[in-house]
Amino acid sequence: MLMEDSVFRHRRPRRHRENHSIDRIGWLRASVLGANDGALSTASLIVGVAGAGVSHSSILLTGSAALIAGALSMAVGEYVSVSSQADLEAAELAKEAAELEKDPASERRELEAIYERRGVSPATARLVAGELMDHDALAAHAQDELGLADATAAQPLRAAATSAAGFAAGAILPLLTAVAADTPMVVPAVVAITLFALALLGALGAATGGASVARGIVRVVCLGAIALLATTTLGHLFGAVAG
Repeated sequence: MLMEDSVFRHRRPRRHRENHSIDRIGWLRASVLGANDGALSTASLIVGVAGAGVSHSSILLTGSAALIAGALSMAVGEYVSVSSQADLEAAELAKEAAELEKDPASERRELEAIYERRGVSPATARLVAGELMDHDALAAHAQDELGLADATAAQPLRAAATSAAGFAAGAILPLLTAVAADTPMVVPAVVAITLFALALLGALGAATGGASVARGIVRVVCLGAIALLATTTLGHLFGAVAG
């Protein structure tokens, strides 16, 4: 009997678990974009003022202000943006709930039509729509009609915090580099560490999202190099004019 139980336990199918990138698209987007912006914008300001020939203390002050202001700006912007998305989702759900209460039969036929367009037979579509609406009608319509799901639901506070933390994490690298480097070496050192950080962020974002790592690295590094070159050049020009 014990052996028979052991055999059945061995043959019992294991639960199939999948790990999809869509489950973490919200925080991934906010954190990677935040770190990207933090590294590039802070480094651009640092090399810009350094190129103008200002003192080392002025360079550090600029970098510190960029980190603080940028993190707060990212948090506010992300909160407002995602809050608007959350408000829209709530309004759509409220509208759908009112329609379900007013005419549930039409809403069931609407759900059936959705399943039939996906290739389900009419009989099966009626059965599935009926069972899902009996279980949770609003949830069924939210997912299959409106395209709303828990994995992609708007979370303003989480997005704001993640974006601010990501920005600060990215900005601290060029700032610490400027702190450690001698004044004549600030520009090359900051450019080098920033491009390296951008390459890592490009690879991380692409790998986590299931995209091409090489393409992600090339894209972010090339665009970052253009931005750094532009700000360094402007800094030199303004420094020459001021001098």
